[in-house]
Amino acid sequence: MRDRALFALVALLIAGTGFLQSWNAALFILNYGLISAVMALGVNLQWGYAGLFNIGVMGFSAMGGLAVVLIAMPPVPEAWAAGGVRVWAGLAVGLGVIAGAIAIWRKMAKGRLRGLAMIVWLIAGFFLYRAIFDPAVEAIEAIDPAATGYLGGLGLPVLIGWPVGALLAAGAAWVIGKTALGLRSDYLAIATLGIAEIIIAVLKNEDWLSRGVKNVNGIPRPVPYEVDLQSSAEFVARAQELGLDPLTASTIFVKLLYAGLFALVLVVLLWLCEKALKSPWGRMMRAIRDNETAAAAMGKDVTRRHLQIFILGSAICGLAGAMMITYDSQLTPSSFQPLRFTFLIWVMVIVGGSGNNWGSVLGGFLIWFLWVQVEPFGAWLMGAITSGMADGSALKTHLLDSVAHMRLLTMGVVLLVVLRFSPRGLIPER
Repeated sequence: MRDRALFALVALLIAGTGFLQSWNAALFILNYGLISAVMALGVNLQWGYAGLFNIGVMGFSAMGGLAVVLIAMPPVPEAWAAGGVRVWAGLAVGLGVIAGAIAIWRKMAKGRLRGLAMIVWLIAGFFLYRAIFDPAVEAIEAIDPAATGYLGGLGLPVLIGWPVGALLAAGAAWVIGKTALGLRSDYLAIATLGIAEIIIAVLKNEDWLSRGVKNVNGIPRPVPYEVDLQSSAEFVARAQELGLDPLTASTIFVKLLYAGLFALVLVVLLWLCEKALKSPWGRMMRAIRDNETAAAAMGKDVTRRHLQIFILGSAICGLAGAMMITYDSQLTPSSFQPLRFTFLIWVMVIVGGSGNNWGSVLGGFLIWFLWVQVEPFGAWLMGAITSGMADGSALKTHLLDSVAHMRLLTMGVVLLVVLRFSPRGLIPER
């Protein structure tokens, strides 16, 4: 009953936003709450099931967003003709150089000769790679840089980009996990955060791939456009029957369609996560989390299982990133900030209840609601407090300026209160 009451409270808060502000605002909170809940499920899979402290959620979400661009955006034929084949050939050479260096390190005996061979191979490979890659990139980015300046995508339906985003994030997680999962938990956290920053830096600077800070706009939608609905006589008639103007009705209808898609993804993932948690695999993961030494003594391959769940959790974060970029219809690399896409997700998991999938979903909705609504509520509250103060008062100015910090203050207070009175979260692990 307590769990249901908490979900009912969140539903009441979102519904209250619709009645007191607007249904567009309420559906905006609902849709981003659904996306945040999916991200929280991915983090809970890693931390709640296996105790992996991954604070690189931002990077895996960005990988999912990049996948949507690569799948759904139309290709730029001029850019492909100018340097498309050469840029991929350069990347192939770079991968070949890395593979060759690994082979040299493994096959040659330890000594000076191996070190010299590695140095010669890497230097020669680096200059060969740059000789092929750099001219191709310059040619691509010179093609109408104000509108394109990149290769574009495959022009496929945008929904295909969602599973591809999960696969792309999973591939990145495999590479990271093979190198970083042997580290102690605090070092793993630092490594994942650093790698996430590297991913964002690549997206910001490799214009040929993602247009960099110029952003990719106009990503195709899986739902109708508002302007098309407004030009439909049937839709306009239905909206008038409901007492709505076509503009408001079209925006609400589109957001409801997105909510249906996102809710379907969340329900499927939640069902799968619950099945996994209650399976022998889930019990094994929790045993590894609670005592790695004992699990290893019982014959469990701890490193392999950590890699497995690290990949699964990162794939879910990549899927959530693909959903978010589809909803926004644009990829903005500079918007991927650790505060929003890593630490806020961790607050959702901790407040909701790590180790409990339903708790992560609750935390996703509740924390996102607070994140959106606290600042306007803070502005109203400070306005009411300072209404009787003289204009130009130093205290009044200070209080009004502090509204910008209400979000951070509220997140800190909520986290402290929950940890004090319910240290295992609102819906603890059972």
